[in-house]
Amino acid sequence: MISNIVMATGFVLFLVGLWGVQSHRNILRIIISYSLIGTGAHLVIVAIGYVAGGTAPIIDRALPAAEAPARAIDPIPSALVVTAIVIGLAVTAIMLAYAIRLYEKKKTLNVDALTESKG
Repeated sequence: MISNIVMATGFVLFLVGLWGVQSHRNILRIIISYSLIGTGAHLVIVAIGYVAGGTAPIIDRALPAAEAPARAIDPIPSALVVTAIVIGLAVTAIMLAYAIRLYEKKKTLNVDALTESKG
């Protein structure tokens, strides 16, 4: 139940971010939209790896080897999301630095300023 809510929330965030990228011309709004896309993807990945009533994948007295496939939570999606969050932070910082440079050079945050004809 909870994983369905998290997955639906992730898809909604992904779609809102996609809409934001397609509909806005302000580079800061586009950067925020890309962050929403990334957050939505993170939520979907976490929801895929969720096991209701699951436990840590450590085989001991609390989790016998016979029950491990059904009760253990897969740690790979969580590890991928943590890695993706760090990478997303770096990419967002680069995009924001680019927005600052665009504003310094063109005195606007509109992406149409980048598509001027050079001829």
